[in-house]
Amino acid sequence: MQELELQQEYINKARVLLATYAELVGHQPTACVTTFGCQMNARDSEKLLGILLDVGFVETEDEKADFVIYNTCTVRDNANQRVYGRLGQLGSMKKKNPNKIIALCGCMMQEQVVIDKITESYRFVNLIFGTHNIYKFAELLFNTLTNVLNNKKKIIVDIWKDTDQIVENLPVKRKYPFKSGINIMFGCNNFCSYCIVPYVRGRERSRKSDEIVAEIKSLVADGVVEIMLLGQNVNSYGKGLDEDITFAKLLQKVEAIEGLERIRFMTSHPKDLSDELIEVMKNSKKICRHLHLPAQSGSSRILEKMNRRYTREDYLKLVEKLRTAMPDLSLTTDLIIGFPGETPEDAAETASLVEEVGFDNAFTFIYSKRTGTPAASMPDQVSEEQVTACFNKVLAVVQETARKQVARFEGQDTEVLVEEINTQDEEYVTGRMSNNTLVHFKGDSSLIGKIVKVHLDESKGFYYLGTLIC
Repeated sequence: MQELELQQEYINKARVLLATYAELVGHQPTACVTTFGCQMNARDSEKLLGILLDVGFVETEDEKADFVIYNTCTVRDNANQRVYGRLGQLGSMKKKNPNKIIALCGCMMQEQVVIDKITESYRFVNLIFGTHNIYKFAELLFNTLTNVLNNKKKIIVDIWKDTDQIVENLPVKRKYPFKSGINIMFGCNNFCSYCIVPYVRGRERSRKSDEIVAEIKSLVADGVVEIMLLGQNVNSYGKGLDEDITFAKLLQKVEAIEGLERIRFMTSHPKDLSDELIEVMKNSKKICRHLHLPAQSGSSRILEKMNRRYTREDYLKLVEKLRTAMPDLSLTTDLIIGFPGETPEDAAETASLVEEVGFDNAFTFIYSKRTGTPAASMPDQVSEEQVTACFNKVLAVVQETARKQVARFEGQDTEVLVEEINTQDEEYVTGRMSNNTLVHFKGDSSLIGKIVKVHLDESKGFYYLGTLIC
């Protein structure tokens, strides 16, 4: 039996068990999926929720739910601490509701030290699994329900070190009916010295292009107008496949899909961004004018220690190519302040890079030591006092530069994909420009999911106030 068919069979089996579980809890069981971390995790959570709903759970955002699952992130240590804190709260809830089911998955679960801590200190957890076998969730859910109904207290732990298996087309519950993320590859081969991802997500594995195109066509038929192609490093897509395909060629295939209006992607590693890709982006009518291009540092010395495999000069040359090809391109980035051995002069180089490039935004982080990465054992760990001072200086430059960059479209007309009613004023709706900038303007729910023309009246720093034209 094929894996997809096997998991569908487990969905059917779990549906039968859920009827008995409903009698136990006295109502139709509810489920809450809480996501920590990146777009990849968000897409995985949509798959988890899709299976839960297919089995018969009712969706809720309240963690008092009968079934709660945390899809965890481990890029920074504070993400781990947040999960432990939230777990403690779930433990208190479970004392009042012993039949509550608690599950953990995602990147954090790929660390043995985490598994040891949970199995020793959080014995009330029912299920733990990782990133490589998320497609087995229906099977794991069935086994968990079986344990609960038989009053077995044993924690199910199913962690794989790696896999070459890719199983898609299981049920998915999308957050937005009009846009969706699409996994085009999994894992990472780069081994940046600060990053835990290759160890918890495994080595790169690309999906076949025809499978990706078929999935997007299905989504478009279901009302999706914008897709986000997802991978830890989309620019290396296609390596290892038995077909003549690059990321640029995949984008051309996706561009040809009728009914699809917008294409986004992330994340791009600067060392792998090709001239071919720039040319495809330049000539595309559907690829959005936004590129997230993590620089991490403006110091070539620190970039070398980070194992990024490009220099400051390489990065600036790449930006020049992109700006020449697409003058209206919005560039965003990630920056790390306080990497081991970083001096105030290195941090100043990062600030100057921000000014020279002119980023529309930069997600700026204080370095977080991750056990198991080379950087964690590097000498010259930076003092908290120095990190704070440098971080504040870089952040001030980021905010001022972004304010100027975002404002450059003020007074223009542009197309906006409307996403939702504004959370602060229900007379307004919120949408995104092609370059990913938020726009708020008067409108109603009938506009949600539509691409409309809006006049950009006033820049407010990181967003616009606008007026609907048509």
